[in-house]
Amino acid sequence: MSAAVTALALGSALPAVAQVTTDSPATAAPAEEGEAITVTGTRLSQPGVMSNSPITTVGANEIRLQGATNIESVLNRLPQVTADANENVSNGSDGTSQVNLRNLGSNRNLVLLNGQRLLPVQATDLNFVPAFMIKRADVVTGGASAVYGSDAVSGVINFVLRDDLNGIKTDVQYGFSAHHNNNAKYRSRVTGAGYSPALNTPVDGQRFDANIAMGANFADDRGNVTAYFGYREVKPILQYNRDVSACALDPNDGRTDLICGGSSNNEFGFFSPLRDGVSPTGYNNTRDGQKTWVPYDPSFRYNTSPLNYFQRDDTRYTAGAMAHYKVNPAVELYGSFMFMDDQTNSQVAPSALFQGYNYSINCNNPLMSAQQGELLCGSAYGSSATQDTYIGYRPVAAPAQPRRDDLRHTDYRVTGGVRGQIAPGIRYDVNALFSTVLFNETYRNDIDPAKANKALKVVNVNGVATCQSVIDGTDPKCVPLNVFQFGGPSAEALNYIYAPASTSSTSKETVLSGTINFDGGAFGVQLPWADTGIGAVVGVEHRRESYDYRADALSQAKGIQEVNGEFNVTEVFTEVRVPLVENRPFFEELSLTGGYRYSKYSTNDKGVSTYKGEVAWAPSRDLRLRGGYNRAVRAPNIRELFDPRAPGNITAKDPCAGVAPTATLAQCALTGVKAEQYGKILECPSETCNGYFGGNPALKPEEADTYTAGVVLTPTFVPRLTLSVDYFNIKVKDYIGTIPVPLTISQCLATGDPFFCSLFQRNPRNGVLFGADATTLGYVTATNLNTGQLGTSGLDIGASYSVPTGVGRFSVDMLGTWLNDLTTQPLPGQASYDCKGLFGGTCGQPSPEWRHQARFTWTSSDDKGAISLNWRYIGATKLSYNTSDPSLTGDTYIINSRLPVANYFDLAATAAVMKQLTLRVGVNNLLDRDPPAIAQGVLSSFGNGNTYPGIYDVAGRSFFVGLSAEF
Repeated sequence: MSAAVTALALGSALPAVAQVTTDSPATAAPAEEGEAITVTGTRLSQPGVMSNSPITTVGANEIRLQGATNIESVLNRLPQVTADANENVSNGSDGTSQVNLRNLGSNRNLVLLNGQRLLPVQATDLNFVPAFMIKRADVVTGGASAVYGSDAVSGVINFVLRDDLNGIKTDVQYGFSAHHNNNAKYRSRVTGAGYSPALNTPVDGQRFDANIAMGANFADDRGNVTAYFGYREVKPILQYNRDVSACALDPNDGRTDLICGGSSNNEFGFFSPLRDGVSPTGYNNTRDGQKTWVPYDPSFRYNTSPLNYFQRDDTRYTAGAMAHYKVNPAVELYGSFMFMDDQTNSQVAPSALFQGYNYSINCNNPLMSAQQGELLCGSAYGSSATQDTYIGYRPVAAPAQPRRDDLRHTDYRVTGGVRGQIAPGIRYDVNALFSTVLFNETYRNDIDPAKANKALKVVNVNGVATCQSVIDGTDPKCVPLNVFQFGGPSAEALNYIYAPASTSSTSKETVLSGTINFDGGAFGVQLPWADTGIGAVVGVEHRRESYDYRADALSQAKGIQEVNGEFNVTEVFTEVRVPLVENRPFFEELSLTGGYRYSKYSTNDKGVSTYKGEVAWAPSRDLRLRGGYNRAVRAPNIRELFDPRAPGNITAKDPCAGVAPTATLAQCALTGVKAEQYGKILECPSETCNGYFGGNPALKPEEADTYTAGVVLTPTFVPRLTLSVDYFNIKVKDYIGTIPVPLTISQCLATGDPFFCSLFQRNPRNGVLFGADATTLGYVTATNLNTGQLGTSGLDIGASYSVPTGVGRFSVDMLGTWLNDLTTQPLPGQASYDCKGLFGGTCGQPSPEWRHQARFTWTSSDDKGAISLNWRYIGATKLSYNTSDPSLTGDTYIINSRLPVANYFDLAATAAVMKQLTLRVGVNNLLDRDPPAIAQGVLSSFGNGNTYPGIYDVAGRSFFVGLSAEF
């Protein structure tokens, strides 16, 4: 049995410790006669078949030793994975959890469950996977489109669930975070700005997870039914309760340090009349509650951070059942049903009358003072004329609540099929998969700008301020809104202008598949120097996906469009393995494997082909060499094709805004700035401009070439030692994506390229790149399109060793990734840029040159107890803005020029307290390390709370205790 399988075997029994292991490579355990044998990375079903693709396996105990209740947090620790959508993302979250293999995007790795697609690709959500039931998770590097179809560009993640339980299995766990806020520099920054610092030692982020599974064999063990039920509840963490996020951070004028910044949409009230002759910096209500305007300055900014979630609350219910029954060797029936209901809330700062919406105020509004009226309307003050203005008023002095996005996913997945051996060496498998994802979103405690506009048109009726819409009968419920002083809006007015907005979507997937496996050894079809016969598989698959998105009237008024669409694909595929030489001197194994798949999409007139070729050579049992080439194809998923087009926030800075723009008039003219607007354009609030995002039905498939080569050492002269080194090289052309907004801005200004400059759509009235009014907002277009090329290469290095010590067993398991390059060419023929070792701006999340995790474990001689220390290492990265690369360069920062090395240590222990009961306790981030504090203008791509959660630990020191039993 291989070393990788040995690790997996250890992972099936508590309290022995399962490690994260690289394969050597994985091979299936011996099977009963007639039983199908498959491993992740191939559809071939033969005894002794090995995957020639590098595989990293996460065992069940590794999940428990991390105290994980959500599987994406386990995968995010792997050095091959970059954090994607996760529980620490609040603003802009859709409530799902994703995995991003090789930092090529979560849409370029395929997620499987027991070898079949998890959910519709555009609705993949790892919350659906019951961590309690995972036997192992295989992470396969390299294109696998020839084996599994579209989307498997950077690799495959296959979750193998336990489906053979004969008894009862239970597990319960409780955990919490207890971070000590003692970072003097962070705290002095907050108190110096006049804000309250974080609590000294908050206890929050509580987690409770309870699961039970029951299974039984029947019909003389020819059948089994296994069912499970799970409940998880997660409490939130507020950004206020961490030093790093207690205030929104901006750079100071010299970018030498960080200061508490915030939003000009402040609690006192900001105004920028949209007429000539008005100060481009705008006006602000005074702090004393008087109806007086003074010139706006940064001291009025609102701290948007405290009420934002650093960890979302979450309530999840899961249930499912898996069954199989072997009627005879030729007929085995199998199927499964899985269900999830997951509800989470993202929470951000209270709503506001946001800048960017054209609010209109009548010049004889009785709620404003003469001073305010003259600054707003000029000589028209006192008349019935109206004046458009931007308003940034956040009514937090009233009983306003933070905005909450209620995100609910209800998922169903049903599979069924029949398989068996119809003759010696011939097996078949015919199956079907049906999945549905229902998504409901309700955005609460948000201000309806249309109602606010009505409430701003107020006249005097017999000494009583009255809405014009009440007088003319267009809206009898309107209540006048006093925005002209701090604390001015009445509770009745706020109740009038607040309104929830709702959207919903339905994603469906149907997959029909059939395969026939041939083992040539049963027919004597083998080469003379091989002991194993030629193996082959042929199959056909048909997949249909649909997507329907609906939005209520308020959402549509804010620019969201309804959409629906569908596509289908029919595929034929084959895979062949030819053992050339086996069990000969210098040729323990020499084999070739090839695969081919032809796919015909309803969205593309032409069919597409994918194929692979692999070779494996083991000169001896001590050494195995392997290599492979895969041509992968990824067709656009249904959301990339049909997602509604809508504006959205993006972290960026408009270099043409402010009284002293950093870009010249000539440069700004390229972006659509008029000469008379230059020096008068308002800056994007909180350095948050608008992008315009959405699908594109004209997208074409992207293609990728993947090369892998590796060596695995299992020296017999050093028992229990495994070493592996695997090279990966992935190139994607015509990749489906968006042009990053910071890149569009920098490239237009630096090169004047018409393509980039044409993506600007400035507000024609005042040139801003933000807004809330769908008809006049400014933005930078970032809709989906077939762009240029992506590429990455590097080395995965793994080591595993265990040694008896006389008082137990000591083991070490390490997996690291050295990144050689992470390149992007935004458009064919244009310059490319490399994000290796960089973060921020166009590069997004940190991409360190080296990452690893290593686990050191001592296990007692009787296997009844273990202590394990895990070391996570994240290499240093530099700010992309500070590079000389013209595709990345931007404002030079002295602060945040480099994110230092991050080391995290996690300690866990297990003990068998009874024959069938095992206790586990642990603490993650043992040293309570703070994440790096980063300016909000630098953050992008899953940045939240002044840092990159998912990459860095934001909760602080976290504890967990759990009990598991099986009987």
